[in-house]
Amino acid sequence: MMINRDPNSGAGTGVWRSPRLDALRGAAIVWMAAFHFCFDLSHFGWLRADFYRDPFWTGQRTMIVSLFLLCAGLGQALALAQGQPWRRFWRRWAQVAGCALLVSLGSWLMFPRSFISFGVLHGMALMLILLRALGPRLTPAACLLLGLAAVLLPQWVQHPFFDTRWSNWLGLVTRKPVTEDFVPILPWFGLMLWGHALGRWLLAQRPALLAGPLPAPLAPLALLGRWSLSFYMLHQPLLIGALLLLQATMRA
Repeated sequence: MMINRDPNSGAGTGVWRSPRLDALRGAAIVWMAAFHFCFDLSHFGWLRADFYRDPFWTGQRTMIVSLFLLCAGLGQALALAQGQPWRRFWRRWAQVAGCALLVSLGSWLMFPRSFISFGVLHGMALMLILLRALGPRLTPAACLLLGLAAVLLPQWVQHPFFDTRWSNWLGLVTRKPVTEDFVPILPWFGLMLWGHALGRWLLAQRPALLAGPLPAPLAPLALLGRWSLSFYMLHQPLLIGALLLLQATMRA
């Protein structure tokens, strides 16, 4: 398989990267940055758009989060197939969880009434543990069925108990919380399970789709995909800072 060794993985870990998967994750990053830039323009009053109710924007958010979680499931399938040790898993998990806490703090400073208590990084941190525990014990078909159940269950089961910030992380809410980002376990864990099932199937039946060479023009996307967490944490402070500077310059 033509999969590149991760230079940060250390010797003997058996962890390798797929440039094609990195490029797919990089594409999600670019889409997310463009979406957030438009959101920031709206926040500063330079773009008239309703990011909370307009299907054009809410649909994009759903597709971006879905793509991230599918990539995460694919990545875990690749890591487990190559024997990723628990030590490396927990090191990466700690980075995701730590960044989730920083997102909560930063959003509280900017949006105190709608800060992010369980957004995409919070959800991914918990979902990665669930997938790491369940993935090796499930067949790809079982992953698909369990993922379908995770996606459908919130449509059938809701209760007011799950409407608080301390309980809405499960996803069985009767109303969406007032927050800038909300990615609960249900239904979103279903997308990660589907990505895991797809990754397992590709590794068994179509490994060349993951391991084939990446066209040179897509190399920048693969680079972004390899540093997706760093980009995620930096892009909004940089975008908002640039817009604040532009705003100050225009007023001067």
